[in-house]
Amino acid sequence: MQKGLKNLFRGNYLFTAGCVICLFWVVMAVFAHIIAPYDPIAQNLSVKLQAPSAAHLFGTDNFGRDIFSRVIYGGRYSLMAGILTVLIAMAIGSVYGAAAGYIGGAIDNVMMRISEMILSFPSLILAMCINAALGSNLFNTMFALIIVAWPSYARLMRSVVLTVKENQYIEAAEALGASRMRILLHEIFPNSISSIIVMATTDLGNQILMFSTLSFLGLGSAPPTPEWGMMVSDGVSYFNKFWVAGFPGLAIFTMAVGANFIGDGLRDILDPKLRKQM
Repeated sequence: MQKGLKNLFRGNYLFTAGCVICLFWVVMAVFAHIIAPYDPIAQNLSVKLQAPSAAHLFGTDNFGRDIFSRVIYGGRYSLMAGILTVLIAMAIGSVYGAAAGYIGGAIDNVMMRISEMILSFPSLILAMCINAALGSNLFNTMFALIIVAWPSYARLMRSVVLTVKENQYIEAAEALGASRMRILLHEIFPNSISSIIVMATTDLGNQILMFSTLSFLGLGSAPPTPEWGMMVSDGVSYFNKFWVAGFPGLAIFTMAVGANFIGDGLRDILDPKLRKQM
């Protein structure tokens, strides 16, 4: 496994680039209070809409706030929302899908019809409706994204479990008298989780995009919170001032691309067929 990891970093430049990009934004978000040169919500109308310069690396917005500082602090909200959404949705969907796939029968049909009912709605529209009904704030936005995201994990986990439970070691465990819960937790779940991890890594970028989209539409954090999607929305009115929306948009783009690069790399190393070649 260690040799595979070394070969992965050595030969897969996109995976390495993805790790660097994501680590960069995590470090920037964690140490934002040290790195940011200005208060992200402090207004100074005397310097509003200034172009990038030595004093303001990313320029200033229509309230004279330093965009570089706001982008750094905005990573805290966007990354937290994306990571927590993926982790919670993955946990709910994995347990739900594993139980449905292993139990099977009528219970499986009922459980999967519930998840498919949620999947039948356009994800962005459903998230907007849930968020609008609950009220626009950070936690309600995350809740809406979790409701939309978990069925995809459940469907994937169920399909993997249906394949894993046909293996001989599952039959051996059943013959030895192991309980269903023990077989599910100790035999099926560990051998099914790799696909979910790959999906979660790739989905991180999608959830950040979804969160930013909701914020762009005014359904995320309340102003003057420095959040990437809201910053892009603020810059729509200033097309001739590219830096107002351009740098927050670039942050969203790079984080989403980095997460997808990592997902592709993890898929390579966690795929048993590819692992044999390393």
